[in-house]
Amino acid sequence: MSGEGSSVKISPDSTVCSNAELTGDITVGPKTVIHPKARIIAQDGPIIIGEGNLIEEKSLIINRDVPGEEPGKPLIIGDYNVFEVWSVCEGKSVGNQNIIEAKARLGPHAKLGNGCIIGAKCDVDSQETPPDNSLICGENYLRRQLSEPPQPQIQQLDHLKTMLPNYHYLQMPKRISDKNS
Repeated sequence: MSGEGSSVKISPDSTVCSNAELTGDITVGPKTVIHPKARIIAQDGPIIIGEGNLIEEKSLIINRDVPGEEPGKPLIIGDYNVFEVWSVCEGKSVGNQNIIEAKARLGPHAKLGNGCIIGAKCDVDSQETPPDNSLICGENYLRRQLSEPPQPQIQQLDHLKTMLPNYHYLQMPKRISDKNS
């Protein structure tokens, strides 16, 4: 469901369930899967989602201005990221091949590089950018360095692209050629 005043552009080979909430200026890249009940809100600036991202149900991605920072700046999400159930992403940018686990939160001041995992229920809200291939987990938000980034969820994406249309209505991409007719 796209909100009023939305400018949502969906790549033709993405899978976006119709009961996902997409509001504002949003671009969804190729091979991305957005589950039902996911919320993507471009409140104070555009959101650009790259290739092969998995955005699970009840997750929230929101771009809103933070006092003292440049207003209206786009939130750019790279490729092959996973936003698990009930995760929240308010961050300024997200690189490639990251996993934000269930109920984890990337706060409005945070930036995420590449290959990072934010563990379940962890809250990263500082102005730091964790080094690439970082793992943040546990009650005390322990930090570890991974030897390599997490593997992209390509098999899961392919499975969901075939299964979700059997059980959910999908948002159809707007064809660019329709503007010229």
